[in-house]
Amino acid sequence: MTMTTTISIELPRAIAIQVTEEQFTAIAIANRDLRLERTAEGELIVNPPTGWETGKQNSHISGELYLWWRNSGNPGQAFDSSTGFTLPNGAIRSPDASWISQEHCNAISPQQKSAFSHICPDFVVELRSISDSLSSLQEKMQEYLENGAKLGWLLDPQHRRVELYRPRVDVEVLENPVELSGEDVLPGFMLKLARVWN
Repeated sequence: MTMTTTISIELPRAIAIQVTEEQFTAIAIANRDLRLERTAEGELIVNPPTGWETGKQNSHISGELYLWWRNSGNPGQAFDSSTGFTLPNGAIRSPDASWISQEHCNAISPQQKSAFSHICPDFVVELRSISDSLSSLQEKMQEYLENGAKLGWLLDPQHRRVELYRPRVDVEVLENPVELSGEDVLPGFMLKLARVWN
């Protein structure tokens, strides 16, 4: 029987902890309550839990995505913010909401489905909280595109602003939009932003 001890550490922002994919998986399994990510360079990222507003907003987004998936008959899969994906560049990321087409789901082995699957979602959403750096989220959105995402939404509730990310085109910025379309990536999916902004 293996005994484990939980410790809390605080690291200055300038100190980075490098971990392999295997080490990351072991740390994540041992610390299921933490929101962890790993950069392509192997740096461990510990994200704080979301606050009231961000948690509520993210719940609305994930809920609407799930309802679209359930009611549309679309055979892909929708995921919430607790799902980690190993991107082709080696980063392990957890978008706030995501969707993968059935074609891409079929390419994942049963063994990969029990861990951090080696795949980039077709659709990703990142929701900016008050403590999030906009530039780091923008870099993350570009990383999703570079690794195979077909559509990404970066939502900034504080400024009621949305950045739309699509492959091979400039980022489109929308100021205070009423709703967002899943376009041809998620046909028929519409997110009414009043449920997110308020």
